[in-house]
Amino acid sequence: MNEGSSPPTPEQAKNKVAESQAQAQEKLREQIDRRSTKAGETVAGTAGDLRSVGEELRKQGKDTPARYADRAAEQTDRVGAYLKEADSEKMLSDLEDFGRRQPLAVLAGGLVIGVAAARFLKASSHGRYQSRRGSEAATRELGTGERTADNAPRGVYAEGEGEGVTRESDRQSPVPSGAGAGQ
Repeated sequence: MNEGSSPPTPEQAKNKVAESQAQAQEKLREQIDRRSTKAGETVAGTAGDLRSVGEELRKQGKDTPARYADRAAEQTDRVGAYLKEADSEKMLSDLEDFGRRQPLAVLAGGLVIGVAAARFLKASSHGRYQSRRGSEAATRELGTGERTADNAPRGVYAEGEGEGVTRESDRQSPVPSGAGAGQ
């Protein structure tokens, strides 16, 4: 056996895993940075829209709703700036700090996300369930030969079911009305 085909040592395997993990983490950080910057730009655009709403409300003489719109624009602008400027390490650190300060808020947020995910899965599963039932029905119609509760015979001619006929020789085919008596 030559040196190139020998199995890796445990140390080499550990190094390879650590290297792959570092690469995956770096890709994830880059992805988070890109997406958060894009989200920040979108949020900043929303802040501009809220300012326009505030100005329009002022023109109509509605000062109180205009102030609320201005406050919302300021908050939205701050969030947008944070998302554009913060890198993934800063966001993760801030999220951890928030979780330590407000564990119930994190728990409630997780609960809300879980419920939303469950509702989404339930809503999207209906179509998959219907298509799966349709394909199972088609398979039963083709007759796979397997006897299941869904495709088992039912009624008088079912073997071993209730008081139905149990022997093949005792079974009779149904006679159409008006036939058979005089023939």
